[in-house]
Amino acid sequence: MYNPLELSKKIEKIVVENNLKKYYRFRPTGFYGGIATADTVGCNLRCKFCWSSNSVWNAMDTGEFYSSEVVADTLQGITDKKGYHQLRISGGEPTIGKQHLIQVLESIKSTYVFILETNGILLGYDKKYVEDLSIFKNLHVRVCLKGADSEEFSLFTGAEIGFEYQLTALRYLRDAHMNFNIALVSTHQEKKQNFFKKLVEMNLEKVMIEEEEIKLYPMVRNRLQKEKLLHYFE
Repeated sequence: MYNPLELSKKIEKIVVENNLKKYYRFRPTGFYGGIATADTVGCNLRCKFCWSSNSVWNAMDTGEFYSSEVVADTLQGITDKKGYHQLRISGGEPTIGKQHLIQVLESIKSTYVFILETNGILLGYDKKYVEDLSIFKNLHVRVCLKGADSEEFSLFTGAEIGFEYQLTALRYLRDAHMNFNIALVSTHQEKKQNFFKKLVEMNLEKVMIEEEEIKLYPMVRNRLQKEKLLHYFE
């Protein structure tokens, strides 16, 4: 078991230098109907079903450092070439390195939609982070919940805490009137129903929820099999 907040600090020392952050790939992808994607290095979770490999588990030896301006320019270049209108950072946890992320957003033209894919833990830990993000009106936050309750969260991630920070992030995003949706990984029907009831209590019943599909790539299958969790996702 590990503490994702402590892991965030350790990973940030590896993947962030001033306004530089590590990335290992820039690419056009078909998600969201077409989106320019920067795959970053480093995460504060160790999800058993994660499709990333070296970018999460071997951050020290993966990727190269890029300035926020280069990241923004590269994404916008891909977007213009492909005729997209959306950009994102994926592959790792983009909220690690707050100043770098803010500077990327400052460098993105407001005519593009920036989709922030995050587990939300650092947003739930730091309300000011959400407030600082709220000034970007072209920002949409996709909060990826790793389980429908704290028990399932720990089962899937191996982390001792974190689920409550994810829920708090939803509250902060709601209170800041930001555009966001929930992507949920859960394999337990009763837990999902209880989670939906929880959202109603939080006045979040109108927030769009998508059930995130776990793709069983060979490395994902092997990891889940090793952790004796494969039967949850087959």
